[in-house]
Amino acid sequence: MDNRNRRLDIALGMGLAAFVLIPWYRIEVGFLSFGWLADFPADPAVAPGILHIIGGRWWLSSAALLMAVCAGARFVSDPMRRGALLAWSGALGVFFLSLQGLAVGFSGWTWAISETMFGTLVDGQPSMGAGAVLACVAFVLIFSFGLAERGVMKGDAFIVASIAMLVFLVAIFVFYPVGSMLIGALQDFDGSFNPDGFIRNIQDPSIWSLGCVAGGERCGVAWRTLWLAIMTAGGSTIMGLAFALVATRTRFPFKKGLRLLTVLPIITPPFVIGLALTLLFGRAGVVTQSLSSLFGIEPGRWLYGLTGIWIAQVLSFTPISFLVLIGVVEGVSPSMEEASQTLRADRWRTFWRVSLPLMKPGLANAFLIGFIESMADFGNPLVLGGSHGVLSTEIFFAVVGSQNDPSRAAVLAIILLCFTLTAFLAQRFWLSGKNFATVTGKGDSGIHISLPRPLSIGVHAMVIPWMMFTLVIYGMIVFGGFVKTWGLDNSLTLDHYVRAFSLEFANGTIAWTGVAWNSFWTTMEIALISAPLTAAVGLLTAYLIVRQKFAGRNVFEFALMMSFAIPGTVIGISYIMAFNLPPLEMTGSALILIACFVFRNMPVGVRGGVAAMSQLDKSLDEASLTLGATSFRTIRKVILPLLRPAITAALVYSFVRAITSISAVIFLVSAEYNMATAYIVGLVENGEYGVAIAYSSMLIVVMIAIIAGFQLLVGERRLRRENRVSGIAAAAPTTAIGQEKTA
Repeated sequence: MDNRNRRLDIALGMGLAAFVLIPWYRIEVGFLSFGWLADFPADPAVAPGILHIIGGRWWLSSAALLMAVCAGARFVSDPMRRGALLAWSGALGVFFLSLQGLAVGFSGWTWAISETMFGTLVDGQPSMGAGAVLACVAFVLIFSFGLAERGVMKGDAFIVASIAMLVFLVAIFVFYPVGSMLIGALQDFDGSFNPDGFIRNIQDPSIWSLGCVAGGERCGVAWRTLWLAIMTAGGSTIMGLAFALVATRTRFPFKKGLRLLTVLPIITPPFVIGLALTLLFGRAGVVTQSLSSLFGIEPGRWLYGLTGIWIAQVLSFTPISFLVLIGVVEGVSPSMEEASQTLRADRWRTFWRVSLPLMKPGLANAFLIGFIESMADFGNPLVLGGSHGVLSTEIFFAVVGSQNDPSRAAVLAIILLCFTLTAFLAQRFWLSGKNFATVTGKGDSGIHISLPRPLSIGVHAMVIPWMMFTLVIYGMIVFGGFVKTWGLDNSLTLDHYVRAFSLEFANGTIAWTGVAWNSFWTTMEIALISAPLTAAVGLLTAYLIVRQKFAGRNVFEFALMMSFAIPGTVIGISYIMAFNLPPLEMTGSALILIACFVFRNMPVGVRGGVAAMSQLDKSLDEASLTLGATSFRTIRKVILPLLRPAITAALVYSFVRAITSISAVIFLVSAEYNMATAYIVGLVENGEYGVAIAYSSMLIVVMIAIIAGFQLLVGERRLRRENRVSGIAAAAPTTAIGQEKTA
């Protein structure tokens, strides 16, 4: 009972602070500036919730009354009655706070039905601030504690609170923005219902035209984007499979170099490869000018269109397919291949009928990732698209261009979302009900068969030119930062690096005079904040999915993974439409960028955590709980040390994506919080290629250094056991453990 009262007292203390000690509404200069303390609580702009209730904002009184009911429930002795009272009060508190935030805007009621029921409001309310958010969190915790006291999840308050808080956060930062975007497509500029814009845009021939099939000039942007995504997904999957086969099934002498080259594009800003292709094959590119001078070939614009975008995207996304497929290729059981050959099947038939079908999950995942990444890609189409726009760039220009048509942007985003969700659901349907397990508890010491000779020649013919081309691409990236004006004046210079990252020392202090420093430090700050949060949320979610059984677990997991299928462009436009007005106004702040990164990249942490945690026997958790440890202590002392590889992977992935993301960030940056990728896009648009390449090169170097730091900080998982007999260290049998560590 003492523990129950202690945690409830903490939640009630948070609720009391929310209504009495903290400004209820949003502060323009930022809550963490603490400048509001000078005027607190007299100034209405920084007044706490209780003073707003007294001052006439009566709609807040329901939340205050429910918090008082929660405080009274603390003194109820019957645990079942007390739990029911806490659960209902907490749930109603969240409901009423959300309802009043949506119903009351700056100028009064936002819904006509509210004005009909309660009359006209003389004054509205600003967006929710720290006080309102803290009150919501307190109500969620109180709701969770009430359910725990009624025996839900065996009375484990930490587990119940974790599930409730994750559902609450995903609802706010994933489903609420997407829902706002869907509603916004049917609204006018003043917020009133008007489907005319939706109907006009959804019927626009520039979106759905099939003119290219009928002999016309071009197809609509939807079909162009879909065709490009299918081609990119197919190309990157085939290339990724070729790399995986070369790395695991051949005696290729440069395997380490191959793995390094497949990592480089992942830590490269997404549009840099498109920029390097421009330096090679653009009208002033090296190859173009060389062919023109040697053979008199007139420089063309073939690179600027779907062809150039496709080349850049395949180069960018092939490494991701490789990382997905290499584990799948290695996981195919050698025993099955040997059994096939024992039955007199040749190597080609064995590969085609046995090995390849067992790789279906990896191939489907690689195709899906390539498809979604192509759909969401913004940088490469912006650099290479020319007049052949895709959905992501069309959405951008509908928001920031001369069109200024939010309804068109919302319609295009809905089309993009429908494409990606269809691919996501098709992949799950294709793989459902099929078993691809080849790794069991039995030993499997066979050796993978060598590839059929024609296939071996084919994959080498793809991999070796790709390696050489990638080296040339990155050579251009490095070299392009050291020439004055590419294609016009190729003399070497350091001016671009000096302009971007110059320093001055004056009066014992450092002055960051380079033009790139502001966005660089902002990017590092936001990436280093969002990466641990992403890893924490993802791994906690994985723990709940693997270790706990609760109603709706499969729906919960599917909803989380569905957020991965939402392209970054859709996330960006939906965040703008959801968080630009009450009840939550976050545009222009660092918080919206952090929230975007956390909930955009969280599914990768979830999948990595699920895969790693599935290898840990549940008896470890049960032993800790039997010895009296709480779930939180069990996670901290037992589970997390064994999840170090998954933690490192989640940290690295979320950090890299926070730095290299552009499709969502381009909509969310502001003058105060300008991310590196958005700044580099501005440089490219202004023709400052040298500074853009110099900045990108610096980002690559910094990412490599910080990734190495993450690996040192988290450390390695230690699974080796030793028996010391007579002073001699005798290693216990560790064959399986060593294999697990290697995997």
